[in-house]
Amino acid sequence: MRRNQVKGLFDCFPDAIIIFKRIRNFYFIHSAEWRENPQLIGKEQLEEMEYLLNQEMGFLHGYLQRKSADNLESKI
Repeated sequence: MRRNQVKGLFDCFPDAIIIFKRIRNFYFIHSAEWRENPQLIGKEQLEEMEYLLNQEMGFLHGYLQRKSADNLESKI
């Protein structure tokens, strides 16, 4: 991928490749590429994917400190 981008694959959406971009000190979902059968992804599922990727990459603290975080850790 390009600089500051990561591809993610998740069990709940096996036909999708989720593209994450890094901004400052966390990653957020930029887009999804579908191989077949495109589906809608709910906001809660998107947040869970972001949470999991940031946790795996070591950026969870930055992700939880972002402006739009509203007690996200208690939801997941």
